[in-house]
Amino acid sequence: MTLDLSLYLVTDAASAASAGHDVVDVVTAAVAGGVTAVQIREKDASARAFLETVERIAAATPPEVAVFVNDRVDVFLAARDRGARVAGVHVGQSDLPAGAVRALVGAHAYVGLSAATVAELDVVRAAPVVDYVGIGAVHPTRTKADAPPALGIDGFAHLAELSPVPAVAIGGIQSIDLAPLRAAGAAGAAVVSAICAASDPREAARTLRAAWEGRA
Repeated sequence: MTLDLSLYLVTDAASAASAGHDVVDVVTAAVAGGVTAVQIREKDASARAFLETVERIAAATPPEVAVFVNDRVDVFLAARDRGARVAGVHVGQSDLPAGAVRALVGAHAYVGLSAATVAELDVVRAAPVVDYVGIGAVHPTRTKADAPPALGIDGFAHLAELSPVPAVAIGGIQSIDLAPLRAAGAAGAAVVSAICAASDPREAARTLRAAWEGRA
């Protein structure tokens, strides 16, 4: 698989439900609208419920779209062992260290890491075990309770330049941000509520895709 991070959906089942959607239906619609990677994030779900969601989303997602499991390496491994098409794991700074994650998932899985400071990128440079970094929050966001202070696009650009691996922007991102972020060196943009809370997730994804490609 060629990893395409350009329009990266991070799921939020609560936001989807508030808009009257099942999270699997949101993913299916968003992929039809142009999403190229999906990270399944279920902070409050049990391990079994999370696994079931991962399996449902993986089954509904075409092979060219990478499916990542957020935080839970155990859920990723269980899903992979059960035959689900999962591409990798994305972890944060308070999760298992990236090197430990790499040892558990092996060389052929993708590993992503959240980073918000120069020091966190220094760790990536010192031990190149991740495939990409998610840098943010670019803007203030309510979808992640422990999000770091907003960097702004200039702050993102500074960190992206220092990153030894592709950088994906995240945090309160809307379509208006995509052209500036791409110009700032982003390999992609991760969105949550812009799609999950949209009344029409497919159209929301289409709008974001057009903005990323400079067609908006």
